[in-house]
Amino acid sequence: MRALVVEDDASAWQGVEVILRSAGIMADQSDTGEEALDLARRYDYDIILLDLKLPDMDGCDVIRRLRAGRIDTPVMVLSGSFKPEAKAQALQLGADDFLSKPFDRMEMLARVQAIVRRCRGYSDAVLRTGSIELKLGSREVTVHGQNVALTGKEFAILELLVLRKGSVVSKEGFLNHLYGGMDEPELKIIDVFICKLRKKLALAGAGDAIGTMWGRGYIVREPAVADQQPVASRMGNLAGLPVNSSGRGPGLAAFVPEPVWAE
Repeated sequence: MRALVVEDDASAWQGVEVILRSAGIMADQSDTGEEALDLARRYDYDIILLDLKLPDMDGCDVIRRLRAGRIDTPVMVLSGSFKPEAKAQALQLGADDFLSKPFDRMEMLARVQAIVRRCRGYSDAVLRTGSIELKLGSREVTVHGQNVALTGKEFAILELLVLRKGSVVSKEGFLNHLYGGMDEPELKIIDVFICKLRKKLALAGAGDAIGTMWGRGYIVREPAVADQQPVASRMGNLAGLPVNSSGRGPGLAAFVPEPVWAE
């Protein structure tokens, strides 16, 4: 995930950044409303964390202009105000949540993850697509109930694709989410990450989960019901391979082609 934190107090921003990064969430910072609006137009953030007291405008004006500009990125207000009328105004203007300072670290993270899940069409803390499950809290991945060990970057890539299921994610989009504009490597590193991720998923029986849209990027789509079975149980006999009790044959990942989808 990638968040935009709109906060002009340096110590408050640093505290929020530490909390977000502890959960694998990349964070950008803006200390003015105008800059926040510009960044929100340019980048596809998963959530905006907004302080109401900014040097150039009121945070509620930021919410109003975001929604007037048809920017539907979810907004969670982080404010020192406990006044019910301030909460009501922010929510009526289009904010998705309001959390008063000081707040508990675990509560803030739980709220952020819940808002992002709901806005992407997921109702609980587990993201599912086909036989793949991602647990956001523990950052664990399973395929057919079997744990798949992923690196931090691999998990972030799969999370990004599943949250945007059905939409193409460009290599530039991956770099923005993985590195946040800081010390970004060359675009080809994304192909390397995707290749390694596909191999791990293939060994667990989900080798066709990530598709390539040539010239555009990568995509995850909800597979057909028949395609959610372990790969070897569908292909093992055709390939002349023995199928063991787990439904996978030896060396099967080598027979799984890279899926290429046309629009």
